[in-house]
Amino acid sequence: MFLEERKDVAGGYSCNHSSPLQIAQGVLFKKCKSQLKYSTHTNLAKAWNKIYFTGQPFSTSHTTVDPKEMKKFQLLAYKWWDEHGEYSALHSMNDIRVPFIRDTVLNMRNDHPLGSPLSGMKILDIGCGGGLLTEPLGRLGASVTGIDPVEDNIRTAELHKSFDPVLGKRIQYKSCSLEDLVEEASETFDSIVASEVVEHVADVEMFVRCCSRVLKPEGSLFITTINKSQLSYLLGIVVAEKVLGIVPAGTHEWEKFIAPEELERILESNGFLVKTVKGMLYNPLFGSWSWIGSTSINYALHAVKSTAQEQSGPSEPPLEIDKEQLQTEASIGTGS
Repeated sequence: MFLEERKDVAGGYSCNHSSPLQIAQGVLFKKCKSQLKYSTHTNLAKAWNKIYFTGQPFSTSHTTVDPKEMKKFQLLAYKWWDEHGEYSALHSMNDIRVPFIRDTVLNMRNDHPLGSPLSGMKILDIGCGGGLLTEPLGRLGASVTGIDPVEDNIRTAELHKSFDPVLGKRIQYKSCSLEDLVEEASETFDSIVASEVVEHVADVEMFVRCCSRVLKPEGSLFITTINKSQLSYLLGIVVAEKVLGIVPAGTHEWEKFIAPEELERILESNGFLVKTVKGMLYNPLFGSWSWIGSTSINYALHAVKSTAQEQSGPSEPPLEIDKEQLQTEASIGTGS
């Protein structure tokens, strides 16, 4: 209804820390004979290594991204809008991640502007690439800032945005790292989207702290990422990279994947309350994503930043009561 260009539709944790090498032994695979462009979530890297947080004002005198990562994805910068190319899985992921963001925001708002459900919202899209997620959010009425450290990605995003005059008023792109925004955009955004980014961050807790700095109290953080499980190693690395060769070898490191319960722990220790965790599954035969009960491979997460009062000071009785009430609300959840 809201997205003209794309179809508009829109859990239990699972984590096994057995050695990844053990699960690959004895498994035989056959080469895929079709010419399917199976571009999985492993093509979604956004070069966000070496994020740091010192507790002091952020300095822009040091780089926070890995030059090797930037070079890797700079080579693909012109392919972002090829729906059948390396980023095909990202295009189809919009079918579930855009409605997930939209519906969650609507459930938290009292007003529902017709035709522009995200009108009045300021959203930060971290690791925006060519703007695949930024543009749909802009078309839903949001004012979106997309950031990416790869300048060629931003150039591609700017060029594609120029074809739609409406987006020119709603979207701005910046070639910068997350910490570059911390001082200039403290508590600026109503929502933050970090889709397929967390698994490329050197220190997830530092990354979360940066997000908290630029997000308004009670603002929403949306994350999609990959679980650190046997299946994620088998399908995301062994099959996709080593067997079928549909993703460049070395695109991902299994050690950087993160289990949903670990991500939830980090978020809650930094002033966030996790509201929803949902499993995702990509079907390479049909090139489509769907929601599933298991989070053993991919998952989406929605968390809300606590208010300043809830984050400050030791655990006093009044705050404990408020926290228990918030936890009760989280257990009910929207489940959308």
